[in-house]
Amino acid sequence: MEKVIRETRLSNAKPFHIGKVRDIYDLDDRLLIVATDRLSAFDVVLPTGIPYKGKILTALSEFWFDFTRDIIANHLITANVDEFPEELQKHSDVLVGRSMIVKKTRRIDVECVARAYLAGSAWRAYKEKGSICGIKLPPGLKESDKLPEPIFTPTTKAESGHDMEMTQSEVEDMVGSDVACEIKEKSLQILAAASAEVESKGLILSDTKFEFGFYDNAMILIDEVFTPDSSRFWPMDDYEPGRSQRSFDKQYVRDYLEGLDWDKTPPAPHLPDEVVQKTTERYFEAYRRITGKQSLQ
Repeated sequence: MEKVIRETRLSNAKPFHIGKVRDIYDLDDRLLIVATDRLSAFDVVLPTGIPYKGKILTALSEFWFDFTRDIIANHLITANVDEFPEELQKHSDVLVGRSMIVKKTRRIDVECVARAYLAGSAWRAYKEKGSICGIKLPPGLKESDKLPEPIFTPTTKAESGHDMEMTQSEVEDMVGSDVACEIKEKSLQILAAASAEVESKGLILSDTKFEFGFYDNAMILIDEVFTPDSSRFWPMDDYEPGRSQRSFDKQYVRDYLEGLDWDKTPPAPHLPDEVVQKTTERYFEAYRRITGKQSLQ
């Protein structure tokens, strides 16, 4: 039985940031990122962990960092615990498969969202005002429709609560026109490359989010990339515009929680075993279909 890791406490490692899913430790000029099995829904961290989730997120990020390295450099140094500092190797039972050492960067505080299809918050914004992030969309689009062309829809990076839409001009005011142009260009370029890759494997990449940072004055890709936590993947053979799609992420959990009498504020309810198992299966299916590997080994 896989042990669920909901939190980490590593001796000889200084905590840097505890996120909704990741525990980050400060290694001076580098960071240790540990992907736990925590799961959040509606911006609330749930009390129930999802087995294998952190390992799947880490393995997928490692796959995509390698895939996109010719488009943009990234922060990954190593995900091999044998190459970690000796004082961390004594925690190998926790770290193996779910951790990576990365370059420490100056993070660009913009959530870089790129979309090829009309789903999620973009669909809600479109229904309300016909546009998202100041981008006017054609009338008559249905939920999950493919957009005329992919769009960049950045948001703020809220430490708590919901991220807020930003227009491109607001991003320029925040980070400067050159950086704003570069994060938009790279986001759409990476999306296009990954979309072509997963379409060859029978999947649709609806939308995704990236983070970027500066290292040695060059912009690089950081955080996670094309995981079920950061991206919507749909099976191509089940795709039908005009409704929400089956996706390889935590949608199964969201649907379960929507059926409860819960006001979406802490504390969140525990998840039943069936929901946990089905969610693990969705994450594993995404991993297998994207990487072509049948196991995490």
